[in-house]
Amino acid sequence: MPNGSKAAAATGVQLYTSPGCPDCAAVRRLLLERGIAFEERSVTAPGVADEAKRRYGVRVAPITVIGDTVLYGTFAIQRPELERLLALHSQVFDTR
Repeated sequence: MPNGSKAAAATGVQLYTSPGCPDCAAVRRLLLERGIAFEERSVTAPGVADEAKRRYGVRVAPITVIGDTVLYGTFAIQRPELERLLALHSQVFDTR
């Protein structure tokens, strides 16, 4: 389900998720709360997990891609770097 895919393309934010994944939901919630546009891709869709593995070296969600930075692992692992990146790029991501 794309969330503002044109804006997501401009800012380069992608979120790879899987259904029922609490860490995926937590990353999604953080991005939505911050008003960050992102493209969401399910690793259960045909070919998406293989694409993630080929591009980023992992195929287990959540995978968060912000520009050239790839984050993976639990929300707790990703959160500090997510917070740092979102703070650094707040003007780029500002949707107001």
